[in-house]
Amino acid sequence: MQCDSKSAAIFPITVPVDNSLKSFNFYLVQSAETLTLIDAGMNNDSCWNSLLHTLQEQNLSLSDIDQIFLTHHHIDHVGLINRITSECSIPVYAHPYAYPRLKRDETFLQKRIDFFEELYKTADCGEKGEQQVAYLKKAMYKNQHQAIRTEIMPFPSFGHDFTIIDVPGHSEDQVGFFHEPSGVLFAGDLLINHISSNAIIEPGVETTYSYPLLQHMESMKKVMQLKPDVIYSGHGTVIHDAESLIRQRLDAIDHKAEKFLQLISDGYTTANTLAKTYYNKAYDSQFSLVMSEIIGHLQYLENNKRIQKEMTDGVWHYHLT
Repeated sequence: MQCDSKSAAIFPITVPVDNSLKSFNFYLVQSAETLTLIDAGMNNDSCWNSLLHTLQEQNLSLSDIDQIFLTHHHIDHVGLINRITSECSIPVYAHPYAYPRLKRDETFLQKRIDFFEELYKTADCGEKGEQQVAYLKKAMYKNQHQAIRTEIMPFPSFGHDFTIIDVPGHSEDQVGFFHEPSGVLFAGDLLINHISSNAIIEPGVETTYSYPLLQHMESMKKVMQLKPDVIYSGHGTVIHDAESLIRQRLDAIDHKAEKFLQLISDGYTTANTLAKTYYNKAYDSQFSLVMSEIIGHLQYLENNKRIQKEMTDGVWHYHLT
């Protein structure tokens, strides 16, 4: 499907998946002078064949792609990079915070392990936290083959039609590409039409700690001020009413925060007890995402001076102000 947007033609590549994400989306954007691939799906035959098919439909080939722009480093957005660049020499651009993650830099990955080991201890996660840290240690070497082999560069200031906007929260390195003439924003996973996007806690490249939910909220507010006509997301369908969706997402954060306040009032004072009580079965099946949600909302409540914390025997306990 071709979407003509004034001075650019957009060719969405949509690969259906049988999970809550519904699809992996990446995009070819053709302007008068350049053909840009925004994101690169998963490293599987479905994404690869969909990319080739979309190119062929426009009488194009891999060699016609002038540049690859990445919204963020997650594996479902960069999966085909090594496969594409092994066949054609195409420059790849990303936020500098993505570099150590995309290259699977061992120093950064060890910092990440140390970060989560401390985080889960102070959250009183016990054995479940230890299991997750053990998984990260194993993955540090097991997934080394996923490292991007080609050079990754900062976004150029010329040769494209986008305003590049930092929209962290889902990941520290996430950016959006705004095509101002058409009002189109390629926003990665900042917004997904059918589900809320996760604000994922991670160590920063330049900082020890991160505040993903606060960043995510600010990024959504930034996009609301931008007033895009259309948002192309990393998953699901096209978003046509960004302001309404953003207001829904912000309201949902407030609503969930109020539920956590009630649980704290009821005596669930650690991040781990809150997680197990609120998320129940999802605590076991999606532990890392659940803890990101809990800690992000606790940071939000702290920032709003609704709660305060104190450390007892190495564990943070939260109380109403």
